Amino acid sequence: MRDSNYLIPWDPDELEVYSTEVLVLGSGVAGLFAAINLCSRFNTTILTKKNIMAGNTEHAQGGIAVALNQDDSPEFHFGDTIKAGAGLCNLEAVRILAEKGPECVELLIKLGAKFDKQENRLDFTREAAHSKNRVLHAKDETGGEIERTLVAKVYECGISVQENHFVIDLLKDKENKVCGVIVFNENKSELEIWLAKVVILATGGLGQLYKYTTNPPVTTGDGLAAAYRAGAELMDMEFIQFHPTALLLPGAPSFLISEAARGEGARLLNSKGERFMRDIPGQELAPRDVVARAIWAEMKNGPVYLDISCIGRDKVKERFPGIYKTCLAYGVDISTTPVPVGPATHFLMGGIKVNIDGETNLANLYACGECACNGVHGANRLASNSLLDGLVFASIVAEKIKSNQAELTMPKKEDIDLSLSKKIPSQENSCLDKERVKEDLKEIMWDKVGIIRNRSGLLQAEAQLTDYWREFFPGLDTSELELGNMLILSRLIVKSALAREESRGGHYRSDFPLTNKKWQKHSVIKRGDTHVSYIYL
Repeated sequence: MRDSNYLIPWDPDELEVYSTEVLVLGSGVAGLFAAINLCSRFNTTILTKKNIMAGNTEHAQGGIAVALNQDDSPEFHFGDTIKAGAGLCNLEAVRILAEKGPECVELLIKLGAKFDKQENRLDFTREAAHSKNRVLHAKDETGGEIERTLVAKVYECGISVQENHFVIDLLKDKENKVCGVIVFNENKSELEIWLAKVVILATGGLGQLYKYTTNPPVTTGDGLAAAYRAGAELMDMEFIQFHPTALLLPGAPSFLISEAARGEGARLLNSKGERFMRDIPGQELAPRDVVARAIWAEMKNGPVYLDISCIGRDKVKERFPGIYKTCLAYGVDISTTPVPVGPATHFLMGGIKVNIDGETNLANLYACGECACNGVHGANRLASNSLLDGLVFASIVAEKIKSNQAELTMPKKEDIDLSLSKKIPSQENSCLDKERVKEDLKEIMWDKVGIIRNRSGLLQAEAQLTDYWREFFPGLDTSELELGNMLILSRLIVKSALAREESRGGHYRSDFPLTNKKWQKHSVIKRGDTHVSYIYL
């Protein structure tokens, strides 16, 4: 892999320079909530890749898990999260998530988020691996409700939002501290430098590395790749969560069929119309990795269906209006007919290694949300913990930055360490068909680094991806910049998956099908490393 701090060459003397005290990269739940919690103390700017609503948060259907129900408690939530995490959760992070979750959600409600109610009381549903009904929802558009609430607050607070700003790389000063970013401003088709006292990465996941994903087009892992190039540590990159139930119809996208449907009683059926989860502990509400592999195995014998009609026609249309309308557009009335489903890439349990306060190994660089990893999700995220993760740890990042306010200084253009630019790869003409490479990459990841993995397939993937990387040199084009990041991250996932010779949570090796206690540790990888290292949390 070419060892460079930067994806493309740039000349600082040719670029416009902008400054802000706090720079938030990403406009999902984590980025927005962090900005809201900081704007009273700092001049805060949000840079977002497309429009402010384009990320994963807006697409989240099922709900947000929080221990606010009368028969629930943070202790129960803690226990369920630990159990789902397959022995790899950071206990301290999980306790913070469960205990701080209620106050963050109550603040969200005060900001205007409207969740479904029954008899004027919050209505909680149950999802996979939860022992209690603790998932708050807004029909099947919970993420959209949260996103709209936070966006409205961001604009009310006067926080600057710069849309269509693709963050390419992080900048560091001569003391090796992060001091800003290089950005491609798509509105002007120009590179820009943004300087800041503090940079918060909240850029989301990398679902687009796979052929089938529930994630929107923007999720190409750009923040993760930029952090890696800058020298940040990445952790647990082998742990990818595959959602069990995405719409599986020719010509249709991998549209998420919310787990909340199974929480309300929907059943999985095989091609003969029989329930095949009946003998599996937890049945349709077993942990996601278990259900996804069961569906994957059953699909060898024919299509798999989710029967939502059993909960009643009126309830289907009232509880899941978005899913109902989308499936109907593709010719399936879910209120009367089982819908064909299959697994799809959904969530990254790993990410940029951070401590409990969201600090990375690089000074002045924080991360929160899906792009960050403190071990809270372990090897398999508990359903509907992702939105809560974004809220809780974004608020903690904000508090940590406030506590360090006196130590922060505003960088200047002359502070940027230009010696790093000597490592920029020379740009060579490439005859690669980059769109074909992108499609090949997704096929390789799905077929060889997907739900079921083995050494032979992983080695083949590594060789193919390495060949592409050696020949690839991106131009100043969003699609090409994305592909550069995707090639880097796909190889890191393969490297981490090869190193972990066991099966645990979202990482399943058919050549090592058992969970092994000696692997109850977290993988860590950093630019320049020749191998994956491991730590205990």
